[in-house]
Amino acid sequence: MNIHEYQGKAILKSFGVRVQEGIVAENPEQAVEAAKKLKQDYNSDWVVIKAQIHAGGRGKGGGVKLAKNLEEVKQRAEQIIGMQLVTPQTGPEGKLVSKVLVTQDVYYPGETETKEFYVSVLLNRSTGRNIVMYSTEGGMDIEEVAEHTPHLIFKEEIDPKVGLQGFQARKIAFNLGLSGEAFKEMVKFITALYKAYEATDSSMFEINPVLKTSDNKILAVDAKVNLDENALFRHADYAAMRDLSEEDPTEVEASKSNLNYVKLDGNVGCMVNGAGLAMATMDIIKLAGGEPANFLDVGGTANAETVKAGFNIILSDPNVRAILINIFGGIVRCDRVAQGVIDAYKEIGNIPVPIIVRLQGTNAEEAKKLIDESGLKVYSAIQLKEAAALVTKVLAD
Repeated sequence: MNIHEYQGKAILKSFGVRVQEGIVAENPEQAVEAAKKLKQDYNSDWVVIKAQIHAGGRGKGGGVKLAKNLEEVKQRAEQIIGMQLVTPQTGPEGKLVSKVLVTQDVYYPGETETKEFYVSVLLNRSTGRNIVMYSTEGGMDIEEVAEHTPHLIFKEEIDPKVGLQGFQARKIAFNLGLSGEAFKEMVKFITALYKAYEATDSSMFEINPVLKTSDNKILAVDAKVNLDENALFRHADYAAMRDLSEEDPTEVEASKSNLNYVKLDGNVGCMVNGAGLAMATMDIIKLAGGEPANFLDVGGTANAETVKAGFNIILSDPNVRAILINIFGGIVRCDRVAQGVIDAYKEIGNIPVPIIVRLQGTNAEEAKKLIDESGLKVYSAIQLKEAAALVTKVLAD
C-alpha cells in the first residue's frame, strides 16, 4: 500500500529519523497558514509547496515549487491544488492533486556545503534478505544512475538473524564520503531508518534525496513508502492512511469483494483462480492474437457471488471484447464453478461480449455439460489449446 510523502515522513519521525518539517494543506488559505506556522516554529522564511500524489517525479511535472513570501505561497498553492499532474510515473493521464505539503526550506540561500544522497531499504527477493541501497547521486532518478554510472550505487545486505549492525551503518556513511559530525549523523539516520522499515512491515522505504545540510545535519527531504498490505492487520493506524482517491476505482471495488485485480490495456478480460494460472492465461490470450485487459484472481473458492463480482468489474472496461474464465478445480469443484457462472450470467442479464469458460480438474466433464446445456452464449473448453482457439474465433467474429 502506497502512502503520501507527509504520511511517510510522520512514520519516519516517530522512529527518530530527522525529516524536512511540513504541514498539509488542502486549499491556498491553509497553505498560507502553514507557511506562517513554519516561520514561527522553524524560522523558515522560504517554503516549498509539494503536490501530494502517489507518484515520483513531481518536480519535473511542475508539482514542486519554491515560495519566497506569503503571496507566492498562495499563488503556488493555487497553481498546484486541482491540477492534473503528469509525471513519468503517472502515465499520460496524470493524477489530480487534492492537497499539498508546505515544507520548510532546508537549502539555505548561498550555502554550497550541502550534499544530496539516495538511500532506500527494500527486500532483495533473490536472496530473501533486506538490503540498504544507497548512492552519492541523490536527487536524480536512480534508474538513470544505475544505467549510466552503476559503480555509484552501493548495496548492503542485512542478515535477518542479527539485523543491521553498527559496522554496516558506518560502512554506508563511509562509502557516501562523509566524515566528522556528518558521518555520525548518517550512522544515526541509517540505523533509525532501518528500524522504521522493519517495525512497520514495509516493503520499501525510499528517501531521495537524503540531505546533508551545511551544518552537518542529515535529514529526509522526501519519503516514498510502500507498506506490505499483508501485514496491515498488525497496523490499524497505518491501514487508515490508505487514500482511495489515489487508486484505480475498479481495483478498489475489486478489493471489496476480495478479488485480486489489476487493470491492463487489452481487449480480453480474464477471470482465473490462482496467480500463476492467471499469468499463463494472459500468455494464452496474447498467443491467440488478443491482449489481456486485466489480471483477475478470484482465489480458490470461486462461487456465484465472486464470479458475478468478477463479471461486473471486467464489464466496466469498455475495451473488453471477450471474457476468458480459466479455472483449475483443485480446491473447488468445476461443476460448482460452472453453476456459479450460469447463475451469475442469468442474474446480470444480457452480457454483450462472448464468454469462454475453460474448466479443468475435479468434475470438469460435468462442468462442461452444464455449460453446454445452459442455453447461454458461453463457449466451454477443457484444454488450454481449445480455449486459445476460441479466443481467436470470437475476436475474429
